[in-house]
Amino acid sequence: MLGATTDLLRLIAVPALGWAAWRDVRTRRLPNRLWYPLLAVGLLTLAVDAAGHLPMTTVADRLFAVRVGVSVLILVPLAYGLWWIGGFGGADAKALMTLAVLFPTYPVFYLRTGAYPLVTTTLGVFSMTILTNAVLVGLFYPLYLGVRNALRGDLSLVMFVGRRTDVSALLREHGRLFETTEGLTRSGLDLDALRMYLRWRGTTLAALRASPSAHRDPTSVGETYEPTDGAVDTGTDDDRPTPVDETRTVERAPDDADHDDPWAAERFLDDIEGSAYGTTPETLREGLCVVTTRETVWLSPGVPFIVPVFLGLVVALIYGDLLFGLLRALGVA
Repeated sequence: MLGATTDLLRLIAVPALGWAAWRDVRTRRLPNRLWYPLLAVGLLTLAVDAAGHLPMTTVADRLFAVRVGVSVLILVPLAYGLWWIGGFGGADAKALMTLAVLFPTYPVFYLRTGAYPLVTTTLGVFSMTILTNAVLVGLFYPLYLGVRNALRGDLSLVMFVGRRTDVSALLREHGRLFETTEGLTRSGLDLDALRMYLRWRGTTLAALRASPSAHRDPTSVGETYEPTDGAVDTGTDDDRPTPVDETRTVERAPDDADHDDPWAAERFLDDIEGSAYGTTPETLREGLCVVTTRETVWLSPGVPFIVPVFLGLVVALIYGDLLFGLLRALGVA
C-alpha cells in the first residue's frame, strides 16, 4: 500500500475503533485512555499536513483550510451537542470528535487495483463521510431485527426495535425492557440498573424469581453492598443463562399496597450515589415485577453507535461516501 505518511499513520484508527466496537458491544464501557493516542496522532498528522500547505497561496491550500475548518469547527460541536441532549453516548461523541481531528480531509491510498477511496465528495471532508456512512449502516439494524423476529415468529409492534429474550439471560444482556406489567413501553427498566439493584441487595435474579413475595418486603433488605455501575463484566453475578422452563409456575407477588416501599426501591435509589440511569422507584418496581413473573420479555438491545461508526470508517476508506455514491447513481450529484 502506498500513501502519504500522515495518511498511513491515520490507519491506526481502524484497529483501535474495531476493538472499541467489540468492547462496547460486550460491556457498554470504553476507557477514556483509548482516545488520547488517537487524538495525539490526529493533531500530529494535521500539523504536518498544515505545514505542507503554508503559505496558503493556492486554491488547494485554501480548500484544505476550509475542509479542516468544517471538520473541526462543525463536527466536533455537533458531536458534543448530540451527547449533551442525550442523542449520543459519551464514547460515541468522543469517537466522532477524535475522527474529526484525525480525518479532516480525504486520505488517498494506492493499491494494485487502483486508488482508494473510490468515491469522494465535492466537499471533501472525510469525517463527514464517516458520519453519513455510519448513519446509513445503522439503518440496517432495525431491518435485521424485523427479519430476525419474523423468522422466529416473534411478531410485535416493537419487532423492528427489540427482540424477545429469556429472562434468565438478562444479566448478560444490555439494553432496556420494552415491557411493564401493563404492556409495551419505551421507558422500561434499564438492565444496568437491574444489575446495580441486585448487587446492592447482595442477591441474584434467580433468588428474586424464586421468592418475589419475600424480596418485595422492604424489611427483607439487611446489609447492602456496593452497586457498581451495572457493568456486565465485574464478575459479581451468580446467574447464568439457563433453558426456559415452560412448565415453571412463578410465585405471584402481593400488591404494592402491602408495603410502604415495595422492593426497597426508594431506599436503593436514595443509598446509591448519583442516578441509576434515570431509573425511578416506579420504573424499578415495574421492571422487577416483570422479570419475576415472566419467562421471556421484549428487550430493546440497542447497538452502540460506535459500531456503525467503525463500519462507516472501513467503508469510507475502501469505497468512500455511500450517500454521495447513491446520489450520483441516481443522477442527483
